[in-house]
Amino acid sequence: MSDGSVSFMEVIVDVASALAPLIAFFLIFQFLYLKFPRNQLVRLGWGIAITGLGMVLFLQGVYQGFLPLGREIGEYFGALDDKWVLIPLGFIMGFITTLAEPAVRVLCYQVERSSSGSIGYRLLMYTLALGVGTLVALGFAKIIYDVNILYIVIPGYVLVLALLYLSDRDFIPVAFDAGGVATGPMAVSFLMSMAVGVASVQPGSDPLVSGFGLIALIALAPIIFIMSLGIIMRRKRRQTA
Repeated sequence: MSDGSVSFMEVIVDVASALAPLIAFFLIFQFLYLKFPRNQLVRLGWGIAITGLGMVLFLQGVYQGFLPLGREIGEYFGALDDKWVLIPLGFIMGFITTLAEPAVRVLCYQVERSSSGSIGYRLLMYTLALGVGTLVALGFAKIIYDVNILYIVIPGYVLVLALLYLSDRDFIPVAFDAGGVATGPMAVSFLMSMAVGVASVQPGSDPLVSGFGLIALIALAPIIFIMSLGIIMRRKRRQTA
């Protein structure tokens, strides 16, 4: 569409086209191997229908709410003379959106349960939020001062390789999984659109080059911070041993 908006019908078509191959795959296996009874098929059908409806409503909400809101906020603060204010704002927004991310809460709950409470739910969740907030602030500083993202990402992953050898091994797989869940719908729909909004009002800046890349930093943040937490926990265990 000319104004960049997405109609409700377009969202329905997108969701239907995404679910159709999965449904077809299931029906093939149902016919050949699974042979589920009719009552179970009805329950599965209701579940798929509710999932599809939820995806439609969520995506429509993102297109109509989060994306334009994030872009407008980014454009407003990006046009200010005191652009440094975007750095603490980025930290706050990154921290808050991580706490609001459903997948983050699920991961933290599962880790606490699997570790029998040795890795606490709140400790892990706030470590994740602190990491994402810090890297989002760094991402906005990158946009404001026109820093090449390679100067952040390459040293970041070099640091990750070093932390692999120093961190407690229990934290390493959690850290990499956390990098995935932190880049959920809240971060992608709101923080990315905010970054694009900031980049779009910077003089001589290309929004495609400067505005994107923030999600890569968000994915990197939990890996660094949770493995750093693993180093702290490893030292505490040694001191109490």
